[in-house]
Amino acid sequence: MCCEKVKLAKSKSNLTARHFKTVTMIWKWINFSALLLGALTSPTPSLPTTTNTDGGPCRIYNSGRSADCVGKQLDSVPWRHFPPTLEDIDLSSNKLQAVRADDFVRLPQLRILKLLYNNISHIDNDAFKNNMLLEDLDIFNNSLQEIPATALKPLLNLKKLSMSNNLYRHATLADSFSKFVKLQVLSMGGPLVMGLKKTDFQPLKNIGLQGFAIKCSSNLSYYEPGSLEVIQTRQMGFDMAIDQRPSALHHMLRDLANKTFSVIQFRNLFEFMYYMGEEDIFQGLEFITVNQLIFHRGKFNENLLRMALMNLQVTPIKSLRLQYIDFARSPTFVDSGASSSITDLALDKLDLWYISNPDVLRFDWRFTWLNKIKELSIQHVYFNSVPCDAWVEMEGVEVLDVSNNRLQNEFIFNQRCDYKDVMPHLHTFNISTNDVTSLKDLSSLTREFQQLQILDFSKNKLGSAENSQDCVWQKNITRVIAHHNQFVTEALSCLPTTVHYLDLSNCELDELDMTYFKKTTNLKELLLSGNKIKFIPSKWKSPSLQSLALDRNSFGLISKASFQDMPQLSQLRAGNNPYHCTCELHAFVQDTMSKGKVNLTDWPLNYRCYHPEALLKTVISKFLPGKVACDIRLVIIICVVTTAAVILILMLICYIFDLPWYTKATYQIIRAKYRAHKEKAAGETGTFTYHAFISYSHSDADWVRDQLLPCLESNKNSYRLCIHERDFTPGRWIIDNIIDNIESSRKVIFVLSRHFVNSEWCNYELYFAQQRAVGKIFSDVILVLKEPIDPSSLPSKYCKLKKMLSTKTYLEWPQQVSQQSFFWAQLISVLGKPTMTREGAHSVKSRTSSVGGVSVIGPHLEDRMPEATTADKGTEPENEIIKRNNDQLSNQRQVPMVAF
Repeated sequence: MCCEKVKLAKSKSNLTARHFKTVTMIWKWINFSALLLGALTSPTPSLPTTTNTDGGPCRIYNSGRSADCVGKQLDSVPWRHFPPTLEDIDLSSNKLQAVRADDFVRLPQLRILKLLYNNISHIDNDAFKNNMLLEDLDIFNNSLQEIPATALKPLLNLKKLSMSNNLYRHATLADSFSKFVKLQVLSMGGPLVMGLKKTDFQPLKNIGLQGFAIKCSSNLSYYEPGSLEVIQTRQMGFDMAIDQRPSALHHMLRDLANKTFSVIQFRNLFEFMYYMGEEDIFQGLEFITVNQLIFHRGKFNENLLRMALMNLQVTPIKSLRLQYIDFARSPTFVDSGASSSITDLALDKLDLWYISNPDVLRFDWRFTWLNKIKELSIQHVYFNSVPCDAWVEMEGVEVLDVSNNRLQNEFIFNQRCDYKDVMPHLHTFNISTNDVTSLKDLSSLTREFQQLQILDFSKNKLGSAENSQDCVWQKNITRVIAHHNQFVTEALSCLPTTVHYLDLSNCELDELDMTYFKKTTNLKELLLSGNKIKFIPSKWKSPSLQSLALDRNSFGLISKASFQDMPQLSQLRAGNNPYHCTCELHAFVQDTMSKGKVNLTDWPLNYRCYHPEALLKTVISKFLPGKVACDIRLVIIICVVTTAAVILILMLICYIFDLPWYTKATYQIIRAKYRAHKEKAAGETGTFTYHAFISYSHSDADWVRDQLLPCLESNKNSYRLCIHERDFTPGRWIIDNIIDNIESSRKVIFVLSRHFVNSEWCNYELYFAQQRAVGKIFSDVILVLKEPIDPSSLPSKYCKLKKMLSTKTYLEWPQQVSQQSFFWAQLISVLGKPTMTREGAHSVKSRTSSVGGVSVIGPHLEDRMPEATTADKGTEPENEIIKRNNDQLSNQRQVPMVAF
């Protein structure tokens, strides 16, 4: 029974195992299918260049090589969102508590990993087993209980390892650290490291470092001599307080003896209390070769600083920096009036930054410790005055930086002090970021500095007109830095004129003083950025200027002429101005780009249009006006050519259509109307009324006298006809006679022939007959063709006559005698009944005395001709004008023979 139960149990277990394997295989297949489907449906296999497409917490950029996960409140590494191409990951400022084996195993290209400012207390031993290319690992400020030597063991390419400020209680390195032969920078330790042992850093004895930093507890308990002896580094940093064990400093300095360093920094040397002992704890400094010694934070009293400076006088150290120091006077020090204890401190550079008490400048009531300093920087000490004896003692200073303090006019320049021959070697003076307001006082102070070349008074309150008069500067000044002041234009005249470099950026200037710039004949570089300059003077002469900055101002116009008097100009920065996009600006850009002499350093993105509104914020490089709009010479040429072409066309039109003739004829009508009006006003008699006015050529006069007049005036019902040979009033203008008689006639008969077409006076009569029809009902015109005329052969000025001959019916004089009687019947029918509205001055017989026989009738008849329009004029023959004038003079005869 037991066996059966055992068999049953085994069978159940086998079944369960098989079932589990089956389920596992199914899930694996589902996962594989999903991955395959995702790969097939993915639009692009490449990695995102900026951010993850799956909504991960980190920003992936640099073509999938970098990940930014800073401050995302992560409590675990989001490794599922990391592409395998990552080389740089920043996971700082999160809530990570551990580094697991799977976190970075898929990142074989990883080179930089930042895990600082987390809460990591554990790192798996195989966390970095697949990251052998890792060069920079930062686990600063975490909660590690011990140094993760096993986890770091595979990282043989490490160059920088920062693991300080953790919670391990000792600083002993494992033997595996001896294999980190590429290591250059190492920082370690933490607030719980109570001291250092001689064996702690033995694995580093054969590794030459560039930087090494050790942090210990503020309550240092022990220090074994020789603990730092094996360290080989260029830069050494100590973050440990020796309040309880001051003698440890003596041992540390002995361990560093006979070594060469570029920088040694002591941080929080005394964190909680001032040193009150008598022992000289800086005795070992004289055996150390170091370029710069830094005391960062901590408490220094007068006695401790004296100990340090006394030893520095006999050391090869050339640079000393005291920064963020809490300085206090020593109550045991008594000033006996004797000379200062520090008289031979020879330093290339002394930095006094962020000192809590300005008394540090004369810590032993003297300034003699500054006597042999070459470069002196006193920043953020907030002293507001410089005693007279301070200037005298600083005779070796070549560079003086007193920026970021509270200096004012009367405190920086004291009229009771004698500044003659002070600061004989000073060539650079920086008084920026103070409360100085007077350029005159500043010039009075510095004019005694015989070697002064560089002057920086930026970020003050200089530039007012009342405090910028009668300035006298040292003639050696070549570089002036004056940005971030409040200059008015008049104050520019108070600046040094010997400058090669002048920075007037952000000085609220709205105009430039050309008088000052004419004097600065050696100026090579000028910075005027961030002002309010409204225009660029056209006569700005600066023959030596090479670099000019005019960006962030208020001018909108700039042209080729703006900088034509600056032959040496090669660098120009003029972007971020409200430019008017005009032809001048375009010409300037084109000229600058084509010649290549001047380099626009901020071109093209900072150059945009502000006017006109249609081009607002348009990049000027895309502003391309037409050549016609911008080239005045081309505009003039086009205007001249166009005008000439128009004139030629008008002349051609006038020639083709005889416009001068029509103009002259119209002028004659106006003159005739004017004379008629004057005669009527003078009471002269009106004109006679005729049945018809006959217009004919002189060559057709015989036909008119022999055929036309007898037929129409000798009948029973005779017509009153008007012909020029007998009916024109003697003594009147010919034009007046023509116009008056045409207007006094009911109809106008034109005897058309080749001679008529060539007659100038017939042309006038035809034109006046057409003009008479304008605005009137009386518009009967009868055309009589004395001989056949082809309308198409007529000159162009007879366009109206051509149209009438082509579209209207006309009377044609037949050459056959048998047909002439019908012609007369047609003509009489067209003329109508010979009813007179007014009796003429002459009898019909008298007017028809010279009329000949009767003629025959032609075949064509036109009852009423339509209203005629103005015909084209012809050219008046000179001989006909003379004949017409002669006819006017001999008009006393009954039937004068006038040639037309």
